[in-house]
Amino acid sequence: MYLWEQSEWPAFTWDEQGLSRLLAQVSREQGRLLGKMDALGFDFRSEAHLQTLTEDVVKSSEIEGEKLEPDQVRSSIARRLGMDVGGLIPADRNVEGVVEMMLDATARYDEPLTEERLSAWHAALFPTGRSGMERISVGAWRNDSGGPMQVTSGPMGRENVHYQAPPAVRVSDEMASFLKWFEVPGEIDPLLKAGLAHLWFVTIHPFDDGNGRMARAIADMTLARAENSRQRFYSMSAQIRREHKDYYRTLERTQKSELDVTQWQAWFLNCLQRAIEGAQGTLGSVLEKARFWERFARAPLNERQIKVLNRLLDGFEGKLTSSKWAKLTKCSQDTAYRDILDLVERRALKKDPGGGRSTSYSLVVG
Repeated sequence: MYLWEQSEWPAFTWDEQGLSRLLAQVSREQGRLLGKMDALGFDFRSEAHLQTLTEDVVKSSEIEGEKLEPDQVRSSIARRLGMDVGGLIPADRNVEGVVEMMLDATARYDEPLTEERLSAWHAALFPTGRSGMERISVGAWRNDSGGPMQVTSGPMGRENVHYQAPPAVRVSDEMASFLKWFEVPGEIDPLLKAGLAHLWFVTIHPFDDGNGRMARAIADMTLARAENSRQRFYSMSAQIRREHKDYYRTLERTQKSELDVTQWQAWFLNCLQRAIEGAQGTLGSVLEKARFWERFARAPLNERQIKVLNRLLDGFEGKLTSSKWAKLTKCSQDTAYRDILDLVERRALKKDPGGGRSTSYSLVVG
């Protein structure tokens, strides 16, 4: 029997005493991180927020097998936040949709979660009315016209079925119960509520597609309510992506067990703790980036230079060459070479060992 087939569904239980130590530890780490971020200036916090949301959107889509261009995601978020960052580029409509949903969930965390709002999120995720090549019902509960809804992972044609969701005829009532619970204040700790909200929503799987991304957005919304903050400094989606095999194993075991979801809540809290610990890297990156740009405050760079330097600071894959520069900035090879030489003279870049056709360049961050 699945969770939703239990006679007492959805009366979830868990071992509160058994989780209390872990819960207190995660709460302390969460408070410590927020305290560090509060001590930063506005610009640093905004940059950390931008980096976190970019990673969150990219990794949340990656879990579903969809690759988004990080530069497009970053540009879309920066525009919507009104941030003045260099190298902004146009974003595809599917990128804009995921960004729109995530920002709505976190920036408007204090507004009620309703059926209408979820429908708007779903429509934003699927602006063409299709999931890949398949037409789906957009902004409406699933109808199971193609058969029972099965929750899977893995590539198309070799999917691993983890469990089967409730039949479509139950979705409307199930979601009404979920949304009522989500908006009614209770005694449950907000971190435990975030974990349960994720599990409950993904169990119902109310839409034809996009349920995983929406479940993660709902969890982020719950965490934002707990912190009373519109800014995010750690990414649960990125951590779930790193642990996706364990995530699906835990989800599958939970779906096929009783309504005691202690195991799920423990996994969620541990994952959350690792996400918070991982945010230290974001903090270090932001401070390093700030120190780097301070060196060029009085000597303006052109848009191409700003774009490529930002890519390098954000973690450029592979080696930077003049041909890659030309491709990234859509300029000629000669222009790319002049841009690079200028940055070498300013000690923003240095030539790597080697030469000839394989000449590459690295950032000078010290």
